Amino acid sequence: MGLMTFLRNRAGYILIGAIGFAIVAFLVGDAINVGKPFWAESQKVVGSIDGEDINIDEFGPKVEQSLAQFKQQYGGSGNEQMSAMAVDQVWNGEVANVLLGKEYSRLGLNVSGDELFDLLQGKNPSPLIVQYFGNPQTGEVNRAEVLNSLKQQSKNPQLKQQWDLLQTEIEKQALQQKYANLIRSSVYVTTLEANDEYQNRNKLANFRYVGLDYTSIPDANVKPTESDFSDFYNENKQRFNNPTETRSFEYVSFNISPTAADSAAIKAQVEKLAADFKAAPSDSLFAALNSDVKVPYTYVTKGKLDPAVDSAVFNLPAGSYYGPVLSGNSYKLVKVADTRFSPDSVKASHILIDAAKLGGVDKATKLADSLKTLVQNGANFATLAAQYSVDGSKDKGGELGTFSRGQMVAEFENAAFNGKAGDLKVVTSQFGVHLIKIEKQVGSSKVVKLAYIEKSLAPSNKTKDAAYKKASNFLAEVKDNNFAELAQKLGYTVGVADKITPTQGFAPGLANPRKLIKDAYAADKGDVLKEIYAMDNAFVIARVTAVKAKGLLSLEDVKKDITPMVINAVKAKQLTEKINKALQGASTIDQVAQKLGKPATSVPNIVFANPIIPGAAQENKLVGAIFGSAKGKLSKPVDGQQGVYVFVVDGFSNPAPLANTYKQKEAMMQASGQRTLGSAFQALQDKADIKDNRVKFY
Repeated sequence: MGLMTFLRNRAGYILIGAIGFAIVAFLVGDAINVGKPFWAESQKVVGSIDGEDINIDEFGPKVEQSLAQFKQQYGGSGNEQMSAMAVDQVWNGEVANVLLGKEYSRLGLNVSGDELFDLLQGKNPSPLIVQYFGNPQTGEVNRAEVLNSLKQQSKNPQLKQQWDLLQTEIEKQALQQKYANLIRSSVYVTTLEANDEYQNRNKLANFRYVGLDYTSIPDANVKPTESDFSDFYNENKQRFNNPTETRSFEYVSFNISPTAADSAAIKAQVEKLAADFKAAPSDSLFAALNSDVKVPYTYVTKGKLDPAVDSAVFNLPAGSYYGPVLSGNSYKLVKVADTRFSPDSVKASHILIDAAKLGGVDKATKLADSLKTLVQNGANFATLAAQYSVDGSKDKGGELGTFSRGQMVAEFENAAFNGKAGDLKVVTSQFGVHLIKIEKQVGSSKVVKLAYIEKSLAPSNKTKDAAYKKASNFLAEVKDNNFAELAQKLGYTVGVADKITPTQGFAPGLANPRKLIKDAYAADKGDVLKEIYAMDNAFVIARVTAVKAKGLLSLEDVKKDITPMVINAVKAKQLTEKINKALQGASTIDQVAQKLGKPATSVPNIVFANPIIPGAAQENKLVGAIFGSAKGKLSKPVDGQQGVYVFVVDGFSNPAPLANTYKQKEAMMQASGQRTLGSAFQALQDKADIKDNRVKFY
């Protein structure tokens, strides 16, 4: 693929400057930019990163570019979750650009002219140059092609713009690599650390234990005091640092799914549609006008249709009708217009002519026909592509590589797959007039051409109106302090969306909640939101139940979340007391087990690095205590994740001495280097003043 084509398709990634190494976590900063004056310019600030404002006029187009990339990658027309991903990706890029840029400057990192020359056209080309100009089989760069493309910049403003973007990205990657190398070079593993790691992964422990599970005491029998909560909170404060402000809300959904009457009406409509479909003079036009899902009138391969339809359709001869059949949430009706065997993939080149520049499709077609004649008489196709094509593939002689069905527009695809190797075809598409040269066709599979209709099961207006009326009545009656009680009284189920971040594109049980989330961030704790939110299959009324600020959360903020852990902590005290009584006068684990009425369980070959106890899940504290104990010594009680334990070590099996300390160090340094990169970038974010106002815009 040519440089311009590749860059055009990947422009979103270059614009956002996504960093090329494993730095993905970031803190979004304060959700509200307090203290900004409300004049027009400040209302365009999406956020600020260490004093540098990010303007919506520049941020918005980057989001659109990123969203277009996601649509291309995942298919479909996009959804709220995909949009949220695009916004996050662009914001990550902006944070990285600002913070890393300042760090490069502080450290004196730069890319010299000689280095850049070497990366572009020297002996050590950038991975991007290899990707765009390299041989896919050998990886060798065609330097003549690079130089030729660079020379053409003076004649082609669009190509110059693409090269400017590419050069910027190459410099950025080079700086990132220098920074990564600098961070990695700061990591060192001592011989003692290498031997400890080796021991932790290879030393074996054999032990016996008795455990009393927390489940042996019913939760209802435990009443934690305020002191219990306070003690647990103070001992575990590091757990309660909130990286970004969150909102929680409760909501009631008023369902607008189709009723039985709606379904019956749709079925009758579809049956009439099926009869009209068979009588329609133009199958494809009728399908295009009546289908809720637009499927191109072109050949498709097996596996592309709904599974309930796919196998049946591919076994029918041309002219057959199939359906209506209800599959999923829609009825399908299909006419098989044609069947044939077709190549699985095609390798082709093309010359794209811009009809607008030549004064119309007729003149563009005339030029394409003339070029076709020249090629038939021996002219070089690649030379003509470089001279006449307006597509980025011109830099590679019009080569498009190998593609399968569904990757090109219908007109282009039909010409490429319906011809044969060596054919020259002139076709018109939405992009202009193409002269196509079919280089090669690979494989052969059955394909079918379909006129396809899909009618969704949808609620009637009557059903929607009834649901909306219920939602309106509930909103009129509900107060800030009686939301759950009123819902319960009226027989409605209350849903909960907990710890929702400002830019989150989803919420439990809600199909498209962005508007609701945005309004929740403009409300206070306890507020009932004053809007009826229309979701895909319901109307929703919501109330904000919690506002948790960025930073260390208070005990009150986390009290509900930590209640199960505090209950277990109280149980641990009770079970520890029980085990201590059993330990009095006991000298063996079997005596303790007899007093507790529990068996002593033997566990062989446990390693420190994998603290999984069969039947007791992961017990880090217990395994740590075991490897710190002496053989044959009865332990004190150990409160773990699942219960309280007492144990005795039967013995340890030490591994052979570490044979290659250097190799062990290298492996540890490599793993540590990757973690250190992420930690370094996280430290930059923790230190930076980042204000994130995206929730005001998206």
